[in-house]
Amino acid sequence: MNDTTALLALIAAMGLVTYLPRMLPLVFLPGRAWSPVVERFFRFLPYAALGALIVPGVFTATGHPASATVGALAAAALAWRRAHLLLVVAAGIAGALAVDLMIR
Repeated sequence: MNDTTALLALIAAMGLVTYLPRMLPLVFLPGRAWSPVVERFFRFLPYAALGALIVPGVFTATGHPASATVGALAAAALAWRRAHLLLVVAAGIAGALAVDLMIR
């Protein structure tokens, strides 16, 4: 198997793995009413998965835990106040950079 075929097979397998968990409940449980607890669980699941994917990278991105923590706290504080996304990102970068410059 050459590299192109292996890459296409990998992409197809990843697509299938991400599609099946979304498609199977629709096929096997159509129109089913869920309890409010289950509905709430599924509503928060994407946020929990996103957090689990992003948070470890945030604290290893700068190479120093102090600058990463300050950047994350600055971004979280503005996000909590529902600031614009660009402002949240800029504050996170600025906080991490400021502490990183003080450390060096």
